[in-house]
Amino acid sequence: MPKVIYSMGGVSADGYVVGPDGKFDWTAPDEELHRFHNEQVRGLGGHLLGRRLYETMVYWETADNHGPEVERQFALIWQALPKVVFSRTLDSVEGAKTTLAHDTLRTEVASLQQQATGDIAIGGPELAAEAAREGLLDEYRLFVHPVAVGGGVPFFPRDHRVDLELVETRTFSSRVVYLRYRASTKKGQS
Repeated sequence: MPKVIYSMGGVSADGYVVGPDGKFDWTAPDEELHRFHNEQVRGLGGHLLGRRLYETMVYWETADNHGPEVERQFALIWQALPKVVFSRTLDSVEGAKTTLAHDTLRTEVASLQQQATGDIAIGGPELAAEAAREGLLDEYRLFVHPVAVGGGVPFFPRDHRVDLELVETRTFSSRVVYLRYRASTKKGQS
């Protein structure tokens, strides 16, 4: 069965995906890191997104005709990936392979796992926190950037303990550190 992975493109050294000012400009990848992201996303069978992350990523639905080659490649990979958006406010979404969720997170994950040819990613800290509380996450993949932002939106849920087992690390020339953890136990955490 495909794994369910929580991954975000950038986490500050103090654990935030968005700073207190609402910005995340410090997460922009250089070419080396972008190529790594491309390979990570290429191996996915689907992606579940919260509304805010969807609104950030919708850019990639039409970005294939401009920009550096690594960005054009990512756009094509992203456009081909089945995506499900969780939102209480959106009536429609863009992208041929993008749909709005119509069921619970657990049901949407199970449905995507049955159809997927690769692992399933969950992006967006609120959606991932819900997945963590429901015991749905198999892995956590962090890209820790060498910056402390002092607050904002945390990567990990504030109300749920997450026990992790380190599986892989990699340091990029940009000093970004990739950390891949396996969830030690999926059920019964609190």
